[in-house]
Amino acid sequence: MPFLRLCLLALFLALPGLSWAQDTGPSGTITAAQTAQQDAEIAVRLREILQELGNYEDVTVTVADGIVTFRGTATSLTEAQALDGLAARVEGVVAVKNEVRETSDIVRRLDPAWDRFMGRVDALLVQLPLALIALGVFLLIVFIGLRIGRMRRPWDRLAPNAFIADLFRTLVKIAFVIIGIVIALDIMNATALLSTILGAAGLIGLAIGFAVRDTVENFIASVMLSIRQPFRPNDVVEINGDEGKVIRLTSRATILLSFDGNHIRIPNATVFKSRIVNYSQNPERRFMFTVGVESGADLGAVREAATEAVRALPFVVETPGVSVWLGEITDSGVEVIVTGWIDQRETSLLLARSEALRAVMAAIEAMGVKIPDTTYTIRMASEDTTPPPTPKTTLPVPDRTAVTTDAEAELDKIVEAEREDDENEDLLREDAAKE
Repeated sequence: MPFLRLCLLALFLALPGLSWAQDTGPSGTITAAQTAQQDAEIAVRLREILQELGNYEDVTVTVADGIVTFRGTATSLTEAQALDGLAARVEGVVAVKNEVRETSDIVRRLDPAWDRFMGRVDALLVQLPLALIALGVFLLIVFIGLRIGRMRRPWDRLAPNAFIADLFRTLVKIAFVIIGIVIALDIMNATALLSTILGAAGLIGLAIGFAVRDTVENFIASVMLSIRQPFRPNDVVEINGDEGKVIRLTSRATILLSFDGNHIRIPNATVFKSRIVNYSQNPERRFMFTVGVESGADLGAVREAATEAVRALPFVVETPGVSVWLGEITDSGVEVIVTGWIDQRETSLLLARSEALRAVMAAIEAMGVKIPDTTYTIRMASEDTTPPPTPKTTLPVPDRTAVTTDAEAELDKIVEAEREDDENEDLLREDAAKE
């Protein structure tokens, strides 16, 4: 503690010396003699300088033995403090006593601001003809850019789709606006202002980019999806676990119609990064199901019977062919896996699978092979445990009309009705550029 007190005392004693060292008064050798004529010349010179500077009408100057004394009022403290440096530059000044104070007169304090305003107005009037010429050139360039941006033939040919064509048109309009601003500023000899504007625009754009990051990400994904076109309207797709028919692609989301009749809206950023399964891309589609048979059956004959039963169905295409193989051995028997192909443009996958399963089960039972029942039945001792007679099974008659896509056509009508709404954006439509 004593050491700390000694340090504080030394700092306190050193303050006057520091303040004296920072003094910006006159420097140099002081002459032994100072005449009244020299004082008068210094006073006259300072009065002439203050008169030329203005705003010092109430300031008086007196000089005695080389010491300059300022008295009066100024419109601001900055102007009053500037007198010290001004007097110090005059030869023969020994010291400066500045007793000038800031005036409390509101009118005097507003006069400099009014003078500055009127000066700017005069400068604006001088620059007004040039500014009108620059404005006219800017409007002419913007008009040309808008006319070029509204043209359809060059952009529709260059772009892969209507959405990209619209994007080209927007970029052309923005480019012409920027060119117009640069030329207008160059006419007014204010190109230095352009760097300030671009810097501010960059900072604002960066802030907006962080604020609407998800929106920008969805828009970029929309551009990429509109170029790649991984699906078309009415296609049956699976995106990120959601399955349904494609209604439309907007600049923000992809809209599906589920098989339950619900609308599914998936952000385009999610669509672009997810695994997309398009079931409608290939007309042929495979169905598959598993049938269990008892392990003591002739598995080769069962496989041949299942193959012939599926191949005989009229809606099963010849190529790719029917495939039947044996799967896992379970507690109840052996699994028989059956696959076949259909033309999904004419045949419903679910109905075809159902009809094929019915035909295979009937063919296996007709061979006398039992299909294991995996359920457990509890019978009381007093009940008759004799199993009921097994009815004779006959092969079903193949029916093409039972597996048509008429039921799914209703979903297509809903999708078409949704797409006929011109008020909603659709990037999958060929005439989207006309919106």
